[in-house]
Amino acid sequence: MRRSRAMGKAIRDDTHDEGTDKSMMHKKEDIVLVAGGGHCKSSIDVIESQNKYQIFGIVDLKENVGKKVLGYDIIACDDDLSELIKDHPRWNITIGHVPGCNKKTKLFLHLKDLGAEFPVIVSPHAYVSKHASLGEGTIVMHNVTINSEARIGSNCIINTGAIIEHDSQVGNNCHISTGCIINGACSIDYGVFIGSNSVLINNIHVAAETVIGADSFVRKSITQSGTYAGIPLKRIVKDIDKCLRP
Repeated sequence: MRRSRAMGKAIRDDTHDEGTDKSMMHKKEDIVLVAGGGHCKSSIDVIESQNKYQIFGIVDLKENVGKKVLGYDIIACDDDLSELIKDHPRWNITIGHVPGCNKKTKLFLHLKDLGAEFPVIVSPHAYVSKHASLGEGTIVMHNVTINSEARIGSNCIINTGAIIEHDSQVGNNCHISTGCIINGACSIDYGVFIGSNSVLINNIHVAAETVIGADSFVRKSITQSGTYAGIPLKRIVKDIDKCLRP
C-alpha cells in the first residue's frame, strides 16, 4: 500500500497481473481514471492487459470516495482535480458515451487546461495497423480491428469487437460501440455515437453529434445531425436534446 501526496488516500499497488514480476512494477507510469461506472470496469481490464500503466486511483462523485471499483480506490471527486494533477499527470476519462451529453468532452478539455496528459490505451488483443493513427485519450478495447490509414480522433471509445476499415476517419469524442463495422473510406464527424452491431457501408459520411441506434444499417450518408435507427435507417429525432427531456 502507498499514499497519495495529493489526497492522502491508500491506493492498491496490485494491478491483478499475478504473473507480473514485481521488480518491474516501479517502471509503470501512474494513470488516474475519471468515473467509476461500467465503462470504467471495462477500461480497467484493458489497462491491466496492456500492462503499461499502474492505475493510481479513480475520481468519481464525492459520495463515492472511499469505495472501490474492481479493487481500485475511488480517491477523489471533481473538486480535487487540480491538486491531483500536480503529482499524477496521466489520465483517462472512463465515462461511457451518453448520447446528447457532452460531459466527457467538457472533462477532457478541462483536464487539458489543467495540464493533464492523455495516453492512448490499446488492448493487446486488438489489431491496429502501423499505418493507422489514434488521437490522445482514445481507448481501443479488446478484439477491435483498425486497418490501414484509418484515423481516429481524440477522446474516443472504440469498443469491444468493432472494425474500422481502411481510409476511414472518426472525429474527436466519438463512441463506436461493440461489434460495429465501419467499412472503408467512411467519414464520421465529432461527437457521434454509433450503437452496437451497426454497419456503415463504404464511403458513408455521418454528420457531427449524430446518434445511430443499435443494429442499424447505414447505406446513405447522414448530412443532418439527429437520432437515426432501424433497417432501413430512419431519422427518429431531429434534436438530440428532445430525446433526453422528460
